Amino acid sequence: MRKDIHPPYGPVVFRDKSAGYAFLTRSTATSDKTVEWEDGRTYPVVDVEVSSASHPFYTGTAKVLDTAGRVDRFERRYGTR
Repeated sequence: MRKDIHPPYGPVVFRDKSAGYAFLTRSTATSDKTVEWEDGRTYPVVDVEVSSASHPFYTGTAKVLDTAGRVDRFERRYGTR
């Protein structure tokens, strides 16, 4: 790889504010805010709105919204296979 063209890649804490969940990973994302992690070290923290801890698809709370019977019409037309 060429030098000095890639952003710095290092440990970052991603924190889901709505679920109170945080995880440490490596990323090129940066932040001015920091947090002290479980290992006693300080890492930059990136606050996110949605993560796997709060997204309805991953938590199992997703709901299928049926607008004007579209699901029923689809099943009548194509059947369930």
